[in-house]
Amino acid sequence: MTSEPIVKEIYIDAPPSVVFRFLTDPKKMTRWMSIRAEIDPKPGGIYRVEPNGRDVIRGEYLEVVTDSRVVFTWGFEGGGYKVPAASSRVEIDLTPEGKGTRLRLTHRELPPEAREGHDGGWSHYLGRLKTVSEGGEVGPDPMADPAVRHG
Repeated sequence: MTSEPIVKEIYIDAPPSVVFRFLTDPKKMTRWMSIRAEIDPKPGGIYRVEPNGRDVIRGEYLEVVTDSRVVFTWGFEGGGYKVPAASSRVEIDLTPEGKGTRLRLTHRELPPEAREGHDGGWSHYLGRLKTVSEGGEVGPDPMADPAVRHG
């Protein structure tokens, strides 16, 4: 059984091409979401990020449309996690809006007991994505502390 999808929408005052690079360039991704990223943004490519030096999120890209859409599977490597590697699906759509971008994230197929934590996590990380995409600095990520368990 899975929970209702998590759906988040934010407006980012930057064009889709800028936001897209923060979703598909490993160096840019580590500025807002992880301490390490091994990603190959093409269908079948690896999605592997380390948010805190202990947990590892792993999946596979399913769809990548330049400047408009990124879809990948999501979950945690190893045992003991509520969301096993590649067991859920994240869809990110970028739509031009004025001089910026409307980002819509949908996270599907999460077990009910993992929904609340992922909901809060996505709010946190999308706020950081907005800041860096708009040219700001976010500083150290409090969720990157190894004491913060993600899975």
